[in-house]
Amino acid sequence: MNPVFAETVAWTISHGYVVMFLLMLIEGPVVTAAGAFVAALGGNYFNIWIVLLLSILGNLLPDIAYYAIGFWGRQELINKYGHYFHITKERVERLEKLYLEHVGKTLTLVKLVPVLATPGLIIAGVSKVPLKKYVWWSLAITLPTSGFYLILGYYFGAAYEKVIRYLNYGSYFTIAIIIIFVIISYLHKKYGSKLAERIDSGNQD
Repeated sequence: MNPVFAETVAWTISHGYVVMFLLMLIEGPVVTAAGAFVAALGGNYFNIWIVLLLSILGNLLPDIAYYAIGFWGRQELINKYGHYFHITKERVERLEKLYLEHVGKTLTLVKLVPVLATPGLIIAGVSKVPLKKYVWWSLAITLPTSGFYLILGYYFGAAYEKVIRYLNYGSYFTIAIIIIFVIISYLHKKYGSKLAERIDSGNQD
């Protein structure tokens, strides 16, 4: 393994799973892929199954927190703090109707579109979506999403090990992997934003 990359990995390992989990609460997909990447390198750095478990919890706990904010805050949240979360009365009314008609489809859309995630999950609480149903759907959406990024990172890590055996360009390969992860995250947010705009404009027509 490239010495520079090895030092970086060592620093990451010294902080362990706690830091990984905290970062997953903020940016779950990218950190999941990065954790799986390190796990694929071997050397007892990270256990792939622990990375998966932390990824699931890192997605599920914020979902529950946002739900609780909406459930207990409701009118006060909308009137005083709604603009901070891009929550308007009109958006609440639209999503409340969608949640009543199609909980699974609406929650899937909300979780997969970055700009809709925070307001959409809070509105789920405002709409009094049954907690058990909310958690079940959140988990059903999180499992394949976490699994996808886990597999993505793991196989990039495995490829890194194979390349490094024959070439001395480990640092370049590492940079390329980071760029790929950033591009994936960027595209996800970019097209998610466009989809959210279409939804809002469509509902206003």
